[in-house]
Amino acid sequence: MWFRRDLRLADNPALLAAVSEAADSQVVPLFVLDPALTQPSGPARSAYLAASLTDLGARVGGLQLRRGDPVEEVVAVARAASATTVHIAEDFGPRGRRRDLDVELALAQHGIRLVRTGSPYAVSPGRVLNKAGDPYRVFTPYARAWRDHGWSRPPMSPSAVRWVRPLQSHDLVDVPAPAGLRLPAAGELAALRRWHEFLEQQLHDYADARDRPDLDGTSRMSAHLKWGEIHPRTMLADLARHPSASGALYSTQLAWREFYADVLWRSPGSAREYLRTEFAAMEYDEPEYDEPGSRFVAWRDGHTGYPIVDAGMRQLRSEGWMHNRVRMIAASFLVKDLHIEWRHGARHFMTWLVDADLASNQHGWQWTAGCGTDAAPYFRIFNPTVQGKRFDPHGDYVRRYVPELRQVDATSIHEPWTLAGGPPPGYPTPIVDHAQERRESLRRFEMLTSRDAAEGVTPRKV
Repeated sequence: MWFRRDLRLADNPALLAAVSEAADSQVVPLFVLDPALTQPSGPARSAYLAASLTDLGARVGGLQLRRGDPVEEVVAVARAASATTVHIAEDFGPRGRRRDLDVELALAQHGIRLVRTGSPYAVSPGRVLNKAGDPYRVFTPYARAWRDHGWSRPPMSPSAVRWVRPLQSHDLVDVPAPAGLRLPAAGELAALRRWHEFLEQQLHDYADARDRPDLDGTSRMSAHLKWGEIHPRTMLADLARHPSASGALYSTQLAWREFYADVLWRSPGSAREYLRTEFAAMEYDEPEYDEPGSRFVAWRDGHTGYPIVDAGMRQLRSEGWMHNRVRMIAASFLVKDLHIEWRHGARHFMTWLVDADLASNQHGWQWTAGCGTDAAPYFRIFNPTVQGKRFDPHGDYVRRYVPELRQVDATSIHEPWTLAGGPPPGYPTPIVDHAQERRESLRRFEMLTSRDAAEGVTPRKV
């Protein structure tokens, strides 16, 4: 059993398939630390993965851990075990699909089959189609068809597995979280514990609280889903036993994850390039990554002078996570107020997010930038002050992450520049004027639409 994004024993069809084929129930629990994936990971994701693998290893008496090219390592372990099959959950990401094809070919040269069973999704990419047999391009009709398609019930957990390791395992290098970074508990049991806490204590308030970053109103299950410590099918089965408006709304958030996976599967180039290619000609400013005082650095470090944006960017660095509403506000601010291309922001999020999912991250950013799946999204330009007042009405979220503003009352906390004497010491005045930059953003959009931007476009290299 080659574990990847399914670091669990329950509700794991690939593992069940491995057990059913295993002689004397002997299964090798393999995980390959692929440098092509581990090296680009930021400190938060690396530390969390190490903790999750430690948990899984403890539950199976030790993982068969290897480090290197999966083509070489999977073949080496399978041959050492005299295995006839290697079992996986199917990967639908662009790189994962190529990797699995390469491994499949290499295994076949030794008479070993690669068997794909299940996936990280309740409904795998490619299965939800309209009546004409075509994929959906926007979310709402996809979500209806996704529900109509349905999903199987969670399978039983395997029993009486004899875990074996035919080769010496590489050590799992301890990856401590960077100083000041607080990560959630990792592993399957932690995922189940957190999920049941949410179901019992918070689901009933989810519809009202989910957009409020000042409240503990979200499930915080995204990191557990990212690494497959729980399967969405398990969550959907539990939600079906708790029918409510909040439960239906929560399942819609799971549908968003599967919609973006479907979009990426059909358009793998959209992981790096524009889904709507005409937007590649949009006029953007250069980010100046390492220039002290630059707009990008101010955004990255949470010093824009807009409290809700700064709180979100500081939460990202302190927890490896950011509330979803604030992710949209921060992304809109970078693209629409600072006029910096979405790919720079998407890269920063991929570096720091524990739950960084390629499909959701890249297409969430493209949705904000106007080049993604929404029908007419460019005119959606979040006003950070209005958003702060609406979704953090008392300023509690801002005070939690922006200590310079902890003594500011609710009437001024989202506009500290209006205080007598200006913002408190150490907190900047706004680096841009939102109203002015909104007009500039719309001007650039009008320039884009006034010409045939799709012809002769050379996408930027980021």
